[in-house]
Amino acid sequence: MAVTIGDDSMSSDSTVHTARLTPGRQHQWEVSWLPGRPLDRNSAITAMVLADITGPGGIDAGHRLWPHIQGWAGELGLTAPDVLALIGRTPSRNATAAGAKTAEPADPEAAG
Repeated sequence: MAVTIGDDSMSSDSTVHTARLTPGRQHQWEVSWLPGRPLDRNSAITAMVLADITGPGGIDAGHRLWPHIQGWAGELGLTAPDVLALIGRTPSRNATAAGAKTAEPADPEAAG
């Protein structure tokens, strides 16, 4: 699991969620699992760490990282269960069009 942080985008090798610098808005970030919610760079990093850790699944209140997930969620004004529910959604088409990874192949017939 790793989050890649660039000057204008962030991605993870364990989730389809991404973050990007909002076009035309200096210092404002958009994260695919928090659509419509502007974030600063630090909050976008926190959101991407949460997506990286929880995106693959297997996280619940008994997990050893749960206290950290609760803390990071709190930094975003959310609860840990809220985070799991929001990250569990597939990113919107707009996020995918903006460069997000997609879980589906480009050609649905190629899927088999």
